[in-house]
Amino acid sequence: MTTLPTTFDDAVRDLRTRCAGAVLSPLDAGYDAARTGFNLRFDQRPAVAVVAESVDDVVAAVRFATALGLRVAVQATGHGTGGVADEGTLLVVTSRLTDVAVDPGNRVARVSAGARWSDVLGPAQEHGLAPLLGSTTHVGAVGYTLGGGFGWLGRRYGLGSDSVRSFDVVTPDGEEVHASPTLRPELFWALKGGGAGTFGVVVGMEIDLYPVSNVYAGNLFYPAELAPEVVRRWRDWAADVPDEMTSSIVMINFPPLETVPEPLRGQSFVLVRGCWSGTDLGQGQELVDRWRAWREPAMDMFGPLPFAAADAISMDPTDPMPAMVSTEWLDTLPDGALDVVLEATYPEPGRQPTLLFAEIRHAGGAVRRKAVDAANDLGRSGEFLLELVGVPPFPDAVYWLEAHLRLTRDALAPYVTGAAYLNFTEGEERRRRAASAFSPENLRRMRNLKASLDPDNRFGHGLCFAEN
Repeated sequence: MTTLPTTFDDAVRDLRTRCAGAVLSPLDAGYDAARTGFNLRFDQRPAVAVVAESVDDVVAAVRFATALGLRVAVQATGHGTGGVADEGTLLVVTSRLTDVAVDPGNRVARVSAGARWSDVLGPAQEHGLAPLLGSTTHVGAVGYTLGGGFGWLGRRYGLGSDSVRSFDVVTPDGEEVHASPTLRPELFWALKGGGAGTFGVVVGMEIDLYPVSNVYAGNLFYPAELAPEVVRRWRDWAADVPDEMTSSIVMINFPPLETVPEPLRGQSFVLVRGCWSGTDLGQGQELVDRWRAWREPAMDMFGPLPFAAADAISMDPTDPMPAMVSTEWLDTLPDGALDVVLEATYPEPGRQPTLLFAEIRHAGGAVRRKAVDAANDLGRSGEFLLELVGVPPFPDAVYWLEAHLRLTRDALAPYVTGAAYLNFTEGEERRRRAASAFSPENLRRMRNLKASLDPDNRFGHGLCFAEN
C-alpha cells in the first residue's frame, strides 16, 4: 500500500525518488547555484529547483508542481530571465540536458534543452555548416530560439526561430508532445518566436543548418568624439548593403575592469560591427573598405574569420553581472533618434552615462520578409533594432538607472514602432511589453492557445498575453 505525502517536505522527498537529477530546497547545498541566472540583478528564490538529468525528470517536476499548485519557471543557461521565480514556484533547470546530434547530409541538428550554441556550432562547422546563433555561443540555443533569435546571419537567413523543424515539449499537464508543421501545428507556430517559458518546457528542437564556414567580420573602432559622424554615416551606408551583410553600430563605454583588454579599459568608442556571409569574401571587404577610405579607425579588427570563431564579432561578456536591458524597433533612423541614444551613452563631462552600451542592428532582409508568417510578427518587422544596456555602478544605483532608461525610451517614443524584440527584454519589462510583439490577430491566437493549453497559468513566468 502506497503512503501519499502529507507535507511539502514529504512531497519533495518523494520527488527526489522519482528524479535522477538534483531536487533542491532553499536549505540544500547547490540551491544557490541552481537558482542563479546570468543577470545577477534578479534574485530568484523558488520553493524547489529541479536540476534535470533527463526528460523524465522534467515530466516528474511539472507533474509535482501541478499536484502542489506551484507555478513553473524554466532556466537553462540563465540568460533572459522572465518572471522571477519566487516561493510559489518550481524552477526547472535544464542546463544538464546538453545532447547535440548533427546530421550533415540533411543539414539539421537535434539540440537538447540545455545545450549552448557552442555545443552546436563546433560540430556543425566540422561539416561547413552553421546554425542561426546569436551574438555569443555562451547562450542557450533553445531559449534563444524561443524568443526569436537575431544573429550575424540574420539578414541572409532570418531569425533562429525560422530554422526550427520541430519541438519536443513537456506541456503544463506533464505530457511530453512533439510539435511540428503537421503535429500540433498551432503550438509549433507559437513556439517559433513567442514561446519562451510560456507553453511548457521545450526539452529539444530540430533545426536547419546553413552552408557557412568562413565570413568577413569584425569591428572598426572609432574615437567616441566621432560618434555623431560615424552613426549617421553607418545609417546611410547600411541602406545599400546586400542581405549577406548583417551589421550594427555600437556606442560603448568600456568599464575600467581587469577583464577588459588594456587598450579598451575605461575608454569610450563607437564601433562599426558586422558580418559578411556571402561566398565571395572580397565583396564583404569592399564594403568595409569604404569605411577605411573614409577615415582610418583607431583599431581595425575586421577581416576573414572562420565562423567557428563567431564570438570574436560581438565580444560579449561571459561572466554573470547585474544589468538592465531594454529595446525598441525603428523603421528609420532620423537624427533626433540618434541624438537621444548618443546623449544617453556619451553625456556631457561630469555626468554619469546612462548606458554601458547601445547597439543598433540593421535588420530588414530575411528578418523582415519572414515576419509575415511568424507569431511575433511585429517584434521582428522593423528595419533597425536598438538594444540599450546599463550596468548599475553600485547596488543602490538600480533605481537611478531604471529611471534614466525610462527617460531615454520616453525621448525615443516619437521615432519607434512600439514593438518589443523579446530577447532584449527581461523581468517585468518582458511581461509588460510581450503583447507588443504580436499583431492583434496573432495575439488572439496566442491567448487562445494559452487558455487551452495552460488554463491555470502554470507557466506564468513566461510571456504575458493578458489584456493591459
